This record gives sequence, C-alpha cells and structure tokens, in this order.
Amino acid sequence: MSKQQPWLFIILLLLTTLFYLSYGDVGAAAHYSPPYIPTACFGNDASQFPSSNLFAAAGEGIWDNGASCGRQYLVRCISAATPRTCKPGQTIQVRIVDRAQTSVSRPSSNGATIVLSTTAFGAIANPSAASVNVEFQQV
Repeated sequence: MSKQQPWLFIILLLLTTLFYLSYGDVGAAAHYSPPYIPTACFGNDASQFPSSNLFAAAGEGIWDNGASCGRQYLVRCISAATPRTCKPGQTIQVRIVDRAQTSVSRPSSNGATIVLSTTAFGAIANPSAASVNVEFQQV
C-alpha cells in the first residue's frame, strides 16, 4: 500500500462528511393562521393535523401536483430582514397538509416555498415577522 492512499481515504471521508452536513434546499417561509380546513390534501379530516400543530402548506416549488401531501420536512430559520428574528438552533419537523395557493387562510407572504402554521413558524422565528429564509429537507 502506498503512502498516498491513506490521505486519499481521509480526503474522501471529509468530502462525504461535508456533503452529509449540508441541510438541503433554501427558500422562504411565511405563516398562516386558522381556519386551516378544508385543505387541498385531506379536505375536512381533522386527523390530518399532527398533535404538535407543526404542519405546513406547500408552495408551488414543493407542491408537486399534490404529491407533497403528507410529506414531512425538517425546517430551520437561517435569516430574516430583521436581525434576531430567527430562533437559533431550532429545527422543526412539519407535515404538508395543504397547498399555499388554495389554503382557506391565505399566507402572510405570497411566493413562499413553504407556509407554516402559526405554531410551526413561532417555533423557529419571531411570529411578528411576515417571512423568513429557511433551510428545509424532506425526511
């Protein structure tokens, strides 16, 4: 075995780790408030909402013709127009239950990638903000 092969292994291991640590996609998150039903995914079925109230409506970028219904996403706030809006170190898992364009309660910011319930938004950011920049990843 040559002396260069262990270094190659270490470099590959570091690159793999760096790619693994990347969180996912970046987009904007807004929030919406009740009434949440009916939804584009599950209609008037109240059991669609997780007991934690951490759910969201999919923006057009992740709607995928309704295939996003029921998908779970990890979401964390990374920045906002106003400093200290994001709650550092907070990552939540939300369930997609609706489509942002057709939700009964319109989001506070049009064009968002994901629109969080008021509870979900408040878990990662100051709820007085209209929108924030987030990293999100399907789980």
